Amino acid sequence: MRPDARSDADLLALSRTQPALFGEIYDRHATAVYRYLARRVGAATAEDLLGEVFAAAVTARLRVQPHVSGSALPWLYGIAGNAVRSHLRRSSAPVVLDESAVVDWDAVDARLDAVACRSQLRIALAALTDAECELLLLVAWEGLTPTEAAEALGLSAVAARSRLHRARTRAQAALDDMTRIPL
Repeated sequence: MRPDARSDADLLALSRTQPALFGEIYDRHATAVYRYLARRVGAATAEDLLGEVFAAAVTARLRVQPHVSGSALPWLYGIAGNAVRSHLRRSSAPVVLDESAVVDWDAVDARLDAVACRSQLRIALAALTDAECELLLLVAWEGLTPTEAAEALGLSAVAARSRLHRARTRAQAALDDMTRIPL
């Protein structure tokens, strides 16, 4: 089997005895994990945390059970979420985010054709709880399935689907409130 034909699940299993193979997991997913981190803590901090995430992943590879999708990304997002929360607890100063690094609005615009709706989208996301927002962003922006996002957040698939439904409903209600024309 060619190395590039191996699934993430295969690489994780093989990396237990051949640690160098974990580098392929890094090569495949470091950019996505970095973007996830940068959207939450800014670009400079994301660079530092990316190393922490993959250092933790190398250690945890010995006990991880791959997601049914075969992708390591939900697992890595879970580790990244823990790294962000740990960083925020350690940080004494408030996080000042470079908005251009935090939210790639150009990518959002391309996907949603929402150039004219940026402020409404921001307001709709602000209407969500942190947990709802995180789940919605994992599905909408990071491209995870609800089941993969559930794994990343340590939720059951049923709880994630329920929370995602609430998040979408609340976000839609916030958008509807902004577009209502008073009589």
